[in-house]
Amino acid sequence: MRSVRSKVIATGLGLAVAGVATWQLLPQDAGGGKAIRVGTSDVVSSLDPAGAYDAGSWALFSNVYQSLLTIRSGSDTPVPDAASACKFVGEKLNTYQCELRPDLKFSSGRAVTAEDVKFSFDRIKAINSDQGPAPLFNTLDSVKAEGNTVTFNLSAGDATFPFKIATGAASIVDKDKYPAKALREGNKADGSGPFTLGAYAPGTSAELKPNASYKGQGKISKTSVTVRYYKDSAELEQAWNDHGIEVAHRDMPPATLAALNPGLKDTRYEATGGTETRSMVFNVRAGSPAAQPAVRQAVAAVLDRPKVAGEVYKGTVTPLFSLVPAGIAAHSTPFFDAWPTPNGLTAKKLLKDAGITAPVTINLGVNVRGANIAEAEEIKKQLESTGLFHLTIKPVEVWADFQKAYAAGAFDAYTIGWIADFPDADNFLAPLVGADSSMNNGFSNKAVDDLITRTQSFSDRAGAANDFRDLQKLVAQEVPMLPIWQKKDYVMSREAVTGAQFLSDGTGVWRLWELNWL
Repeated sequence: MRSVRSKVIATGLGLAVAGVATWQLLPQDAGGGKAIRVGTSDVVSSLDPAGAYDAGSWALFSNVYQSLLTIRSGSDTPVPDAASACKFVGEKLNTYQCELRPDLKFSSGRAVTAEDVKFSFDRIKAINSDQGPAPLFNTLDSVKAEGNTVTFNLSAGDATFPFKIATGAASIVDKDKYPAKALREGNKADGSGPFTLGAYAPGTSAELKPNASYKGQGKISKTSVTVRYYKDSAELEQAWNDHGIEVAHRDMPPATLAALNPGLKDTRYEATGGTETRSMVFNVRAGSPAAQPAVRQAVAAVLDRPKVAGEVYKGTVTPLFSLVPAGIAAHSTPFFDAWPTPNGLTAKKLLKDAGITAPVTINLGVNVRGANIAEAEEIKKQLESTGLFHLTIKPVEVWADFQKAYAAGAFDAYTIGWIADFPDADNFLAPLVGADSSMNNGFSNKAVDDLITRTQSFSDRAGAANDFRDLQKLVAQEVPMLPIWQKKDYVMSREAVTGAQFLSDGTGVWRLWELNWL
């Protein structure tokens, strides 16, 4: 069934999301009490919410921790989870207040308090990990806990703040178990989510048991879940073919996704969302060739996105010409407007006018996962065919090592994916190109920061549309990042499993509690 849904979120932002779903009528097949096995090639970089800002980690956080707010399946609007209610105080959008739900307990049995909430946010800012979510809370000035009330004081009006505290970044941790100024080490996680974390082997598996004391927006799961982590798409596909997993999510090989159809035996699938993006990030620090705007613009002038989409991804992704993807309000196409077709002559002139001698040597960092290497090789071929560039691909196997390398400026450029923390144009701009961005590429621009601050002040998100368009245009001029494609979110499951259609919808929440045996 193909459906197109239009939604309106609480702040007034209109959002259209397209979903493609194919679900067959299935035979009954009980699981016999076994854990449902879910496979992914995503990586958990840290079990500590203060040290992770990536899809793999947040997927697990959705299940073992709680945030004050969350996003329901099929919705764009934050709703209470660990909180019983939340609201802005006054009209300036710079004070946000939540009442904690009563009788919440951590997996240790200790009651969750407002002090735990304050502690969780304070330590994110204090630790300020290069791989952590501190950039998401750039407007958070201070947190106050009094009784069951938590008050967030913001440095500027921020209409997107409710969405930020509905993410994995806002996971509430036990202040008796986590250090205040350092990341917690080891393989334990103490939260109050729908599951408790049992045995955990980094990069291999996570055993999740239903948390009988859970109270929140989700529900107590009827079955245990084992998450299995695979090195790459090929291993994930092999596990699927060998029936080693019942559910597969992020990412099967492009050819496999392109071949999905209703006639496949013992296979159900859903493709939803469409706002996952991938970009090339330029290191603009002094000493990198990409520090020169003309180099970045020249790369933008010759990148052939449709060819990447067709040759590498078999049409399962869509060329993207802005950091804000299609389907998100305020999307525009400034990179297409500037460079509608790949043009080596335009790139040559850009370099010549800037006094830059070709070929420009660039080392490109790539995390070895999915089709990333094939994508990098296609980009290398395109750029080198102009005679203007020489690309050296620098593959990094381990995700955590890759994060540390790009944060340290080890590459002139690197490719990376982005999954929205929440469905607002702000989330595709502020944490990527704003001050102290999570991309750690040295980019800083006052005009960009001023526009970001202004867009966050609109409670009616439609009112920020013109500023968002100006912001996207400015990013296309400066090119700190170069958007490549956007794609849908694919989930595959066996006929014996129900609820997989609710697992993921592009909001960053992984709803493992929805899975059950028929």
